[in-house]
Amino acid sequence: MNPPMKRLRHRLLVGALVLLLAACGGGSGKLPPLPPDAVVLAFGDSLTYGTGATPETSYPAQLSSMIGRKVIASGVPGEVSAAGLARLPAVLDEVQPKLLILCHGGNDILRRLDERATAGNLRAMIKLAKSRGIEVVLVGVPKPGLFLSTASWYEDIAKETGLPYEPKALTTILGDSELKADLTHPNARGYAKLAEAIAQLLKKAGAV
Repeated sequence: MNPPMKRLRHRLLVGALVLLLAACGGGSGKLPPLPPDAVVLAFGDSLTYGTGATPETSYPAQLSSMIGRKVIASGVPGEVSAAGLARLPAVLDEVQPKLLILCHGGNDILRRLDERATAGNLRAMIKLAKSRGIEVVLVGVPKPGLFLSTASWYEDIAKETGLPYEPKALTTILGDSELKADLTHPNARGYAKLAEAIAQLLKKAGAV
């Protein structure tokens, strides 16, 4: 093999390794242990509110019993990410959480709002929480369609920030008719599955 071909091959191998390491690193962030009296804030839209189930069977309520920590639900049905970003500072002031579980952007996706703006709003929410010493976990939301898939920019954000990230739970739940109340919301069983996935992520990250 001539020298130019060797250099090209070396560059391709290095590039592939960089991409592989980046893919492996996304969503694998660690968290400090949550004290037993720590407050967790679940922040989002109708998926956090629990539309499709009762308040007692929403994912924050079920997660609370699974991890043995107080989980405050702050979900506003129909809220877009820009409104969520505007609302978040006052909620953080009131709740004073140790951990923020961020599940937002679904209504932006449904309304086909600009994806870059939506991703920017989520980045701003994460930055705001981090600036106050609050840890963050990100939950991905799928795009509607015949074959559901989580919007790709959630993974991009998780990789950039090193956050613990749950990419598949909602996509799996909303793809199963037995786990959803309508096209875009889980039922009580579906929210239980979401809570289980987040609880497992928190355990893997070292929070509980």
